[in-house]
Amino acid sequence: MPNASDAMIQATGLRHSYPGSGEILGGLDFELARGEMAFLTGASGAGKSTLLKLIAGLERPAGGQLMVGGINLPRLPRRRVAGFRQRVGIVFQQYRLLSDRRVYDNVALPLIIRGMAPREIGRRVRAALDAVDLLNRERAWPLTLSGGEQQRVAIARAIVAKPELLLADEPTGNLDPALSAEIMTLFRRFNEVGVSVLIASHALDLVRSLPCRELALEDGRLREAA
Repeated sequence: MPNASDAMIQATGLRHSYPGSGEILGGLDFELARGEMAFLTGASGAGKSTLLKLIAGLERPAGGQLMVGGINLPRLPRRRVAGFRQRVGIVFQQYRLLSDRRVYDNVALPLIIRGMAPREIGRRVRAALDAVDLLNRERAWPLTLSGGEQQRVAIARAIVAKPELLLADEPTGNLDPALSAEIMTLFRRFNEVGVSVLIASHALDLVRSLPCRELALEDGRLREAA
């Protein structure tokens, strides 16, 4: 378990629920160290996606404390949430690419929203695409790409703003084993240069083949897998 002073994420007594669904997370405690990569596992409906949304600031917890990068999210004024989200990269299972924009423009979108200068956008977008081995596809339309390529574009979009923390929700759920291993290699590569990474995954064989902590979500709480 990482020391609190070194934590990128620190949750204490974290609770969350949805109307009509009861409590999803009940008194959850865990930490992710700065620069650590870990996996979040558990059955469907266990609350993995909910936990990632809370960490990303997409939802507010019902109770408890959640510190991310030194920021107490439950107490963060709503006007500052958008700024906080710029520090976090998120990768989804369904890619969520804009089909009417080329690869370059999909990756550039977070930087355009920030109002970054076009020259800097171009430099960062091409660096991100190069990192996922897709520099030669910047003019392609998303629907002409394979599933693995679309997921790599989504990863490039998540890292283009150089986040401190990278979250991924079932990023290999639509991919075959070989492509899944390639995607995990990309996450490992980003982690090796200091990015904290937390990945929710059902792919237990793949998860357990990597030298990272596995945090199993059961009954609204986390336990470190043996």
